[in-house]
Amino acid sequence: MFASSTEEVTDGYASACEQSWGTVPKDKSGLNETSSCVTAASSASSKQSLNEGSTSSRHGPSSGTASGQLPSSCRIGKPASLLLSSCSESSSFHSRGGTSRHRRTPGSAGAPTGTSCSSGSTNAGASVVVVVVEGRGLARGEIGMASLDLKCPELVLSQFADTGTYAKVTTKIHILVPVEILMPDTASEKGKGTKLFNLITENFPGVPFTPVQRKYFNEKKGLEYIQQLCAPEFSTVVMEVQAKYYCLAAAAALLKYLEFLQNSVYVAKSLKVSFKGSEQTAMIDSASASNLELVVNNRNYRSDHTLFGVLNHTKTPGGARRLRSNILEPLVDVETINTRLDTIQELLEDEELFFGLKNAISHFLDIDQLLSVLVQIPKKETFQVAEAKIAHIIQLKYTLDLVPRLRMLLKNGNTALLKAYSTTLEDNRFDMILEQIKTVINYDTTYIKDSFKMRTQKCYAVRPNINKFLDIARKAYTEIVDDIAELVNQLGEKYGLPMRTSFSTARGFFIQLKLEGLTLPEGKLPSEFIKVTKHKNNCGFTTADLMKKNSRCEEALREIFHISYVVICQLLRTIHEHIHCLYKLSDALSMLDMLLSLANACTISDYVRPEFTDTLAIKQGRHPILERIGRQQPVSNNSYISEGSNFVIITGPNMSGKSTYLKQVALCQIMAQIGSFVPAKYACFRVADQIFTRIGVDDDFETNSSTFMLEMKEISYIIHNASDKSLIIIDELGRGTSAEEGIGICHSVCEFLLGLKAFTLFATHFLELCQLESLYPNVENQHMQIQHTRSGDTGAESVVYTYLLNRGSSEERHYGLRAAEMTALPSSVIQEAKTIASKVSQQFLARHHTDPETQRQRAVYHLSTRLLQTARNSRLDPDSLRMYLKGLKKQYEAELQTAGQAVAAEEQ
Repeated sequence: MFASSTEEVTDGYASACEQSWGTVPKDKSGLNETSSCVTAASSASSKQSLNEGSTSSRHGPSSGTASGQLPSSCRIGKPASLLLSSCSESSSFHSRGGTSRHRRTPGSAGAPTGTSCSSGSTNAGASVVVVVVEGRGLARGEIGMASLDLKCPELVLSQFADTGTYAKVTTKIHILVPVEILMPDTASEKGKGTKLFNLITENFPGVPFTPVQRKYFNEKKGLEYIQQLCAPEFSTVVMEVQAKYYCLAAAAALLKYLEFLQNSVYVAKSLKVSFKGSEQTAMIDSASASNLELVVNNRNYRSDHTLFGVLNHTKTPGGARRLRSNILEPLVDVETINTRLDTIQELLEDEELFFGLKNAISHFLDIDQLLSVLVQIPKKETFQVAEAKIAHIIQLKYTLDLVPRLRMLLKNGNTALLKAYSTTLEDNRFDMILEQIKTVINYDTTYIKDSFKMRTQKCYAVRPNINKFLDIARKAYTEIVDDIAELVNQLGEKYGLPMRTSFSTARGFFIQLKLEGLTLPEGKLPSEFIKVTKHKNNCGFTTADLMKKNSRCEEALREIFHISYVVICQLLRTIHEHIHCLYKLSDALSMLDMLLSLANACTISDYVRPEFTDTLAIKQGRHPILERIGRQQPVSNNSYISEGSNFVIITGPNMSGKSTYLKQVALCQIMAQIGSFVPAKYACFRVADQIFTRIGVDDDFETNSSTFMLEMKEISYIIHNASDKSLIIIDELGRGTSAEEGIGICHSVCEFLLGLKAFTLFATHFLELCQLESLYPNVENQHMQIQHTRSGDTGAESVVYTYLLNRGSSEERHYGLRAAEMTALPSSVIQEAKTIASKVSQQFLARHHTDPETQRQRAVYHLSTRLLQTARNSRLDPDSLRMYLKGLKKQYEAELQTAGQAVAAEEQ
């Protein structure tokens, strides 16, 4: 099947025979060691070609063949060095303020490591390149996006209409955590950027921006590239995007840019291409994600005291990525959510299946990253590329060896999702690829984390008798290694020291000596030993002879890797047409890992399966993050929001738990919509298409915004984007200005939101807002209860916070003054404040009046909405339903009686 000599192998991957080989790279054992294939060209050479603007053929569209022809791979007709706009001065871009923002090569040593303003995480580990393009003229506001993770070969396309605030664009970019953003040069022409360009550069100051010439945003080319590169399993996306001109244009620019950047091309029919519209998931803006601490803790970004930290028990990088993505973009399709919940319930009920899958999945590597390097053809083959390719084929064999066990475990599943993944893994291509690999690779070759053992695995990966030159090179390598071992033994006998041979990726072979209980002659090592290092009780060193043998060993190893690479490249050609099944494996693994993680969270805390109706009802709900970090169980609270009472005003003293309760409701909503159980005794939710929060009263120095200005920006964003299906959390609005203006703004904002059917929780210290309950039947007042205690010895009064939510407005007055009493303020100042506050309160109470007719209308409204809700969602048997309706009747009659008593009192 394979040629017996290197000269006879002349396929597209085998041009390594003609290349010069660099120095031996450091073997890191894991997938990260092989990333040289992803960024085959050094960042220095990439930047040089950018600066020179070279039009030579070597920078033009390349193939993967020695002859320069590869019709089936991504080929583009213009030199890649012409991609960058002339106004960008090749390697840098001048922003509107005149400061230079240097563009660095993603994935290179010079990649930016600073913290972006993304809600997801710092961009130190970012690897996503994003292209954004906006329509012009009448099409302004129509956005096309394309993104590709350099560690995962999936091209994600999006096209949607956005508002003037560009909320959807900024939210999507925040979720992606890009390493670089590309836009047409016309968006930033002559320093006069478009509104979208200005918004992106303001919101993502730590992310490099690169302008690309508008001519490369070609939708026809984009469609051609997708047709050429899309794997057959995902070919239906072509029909979906063929009329989406802006995302196709973005894809064309992205693929051309990546070909130039990575100095490699993707194999034909190898990419996973997907289209994701904005309507498939709930939208959580970056400020809300930060306020709720979904993936990053606001006090310590390294802390796992976040919703992601609470739920993350994943075993694979793909599972962790999927969980993070789902938390930031929860589902809105109830059927899909319930399918996940069914699976989690089965995992919790079947202990053997739970632990079996958990153990099986924990052995898998990062399949996305492995796929990414397997489907690329490097334009320049080097020694590093050769060693990496050998490691990749070993990792692929190791991965495929794990599939049968996972397949067997999934056969025991009963839910639709587990059955679907079981069917997916029945694909005979997994076995086909493995059999083809075993015709070339030794049966016992496997992935090992130990660097020296992995080096040995790579050295002897290809089976003997396939290439006679390879067998000769291996024999020479073995003899050199034996000579090194013999040399160390001779030195040990010569000096009477217990020496042993060790290996590290940095030093190669060296000598190690354990110093514990050892007395050296004259208290030091013989002069023959050089490059001495000490670590705890161990001493490492080498000799001139050993260094020479190390050099010979490296030369032999380079020859082995050289010949092995030629053989493995031919093997890769035969399996490339089947390798797309790994996309299915990757999808199954990441989803199973995430669901196992969510099930694992249920075993740690007492969670319940949520239901989905048109009502939000939580019985004894708890804050998921507080529950995890607290030493004792947090206080649980009930929540109820329906169409009949969709606006809840919450009052209560400082530190009584209002903010915690608001975050608790939002976090439980998100957990339910990703398909997780929630911390409660019972939970029912209405699916939210957007989740908004307005929490915190900090100044923003970067945008020169005061506390009040920041509040107004955030509330303006909510008003412009909220819909009838949104969940809105507002905490302490209007505190940054005078009381009169604050109350006025709060009142007007409340009246606007009352015109929507959105579920709103509004916490405030302005007790005047509680009057809204008498004006609007869908407003409900609630408050955080506190208790007063008096010391028997001193008679001093103190406040006990119960953290319990009760109906009605807070009866507490002047609780801010109670907090002031706990400080060092003079008693005379406190007393004067109490006197003035009492007079103001009396005036307020004198004006407070509830109209009896309004109370009567409110009672009728509540009865009608509850009857409507019962008709929609009731699953009660006839007797229970009859009792429930009788209860509603009694409650209605009681409310009418209260209104009648108010009328009688008024007449008297």
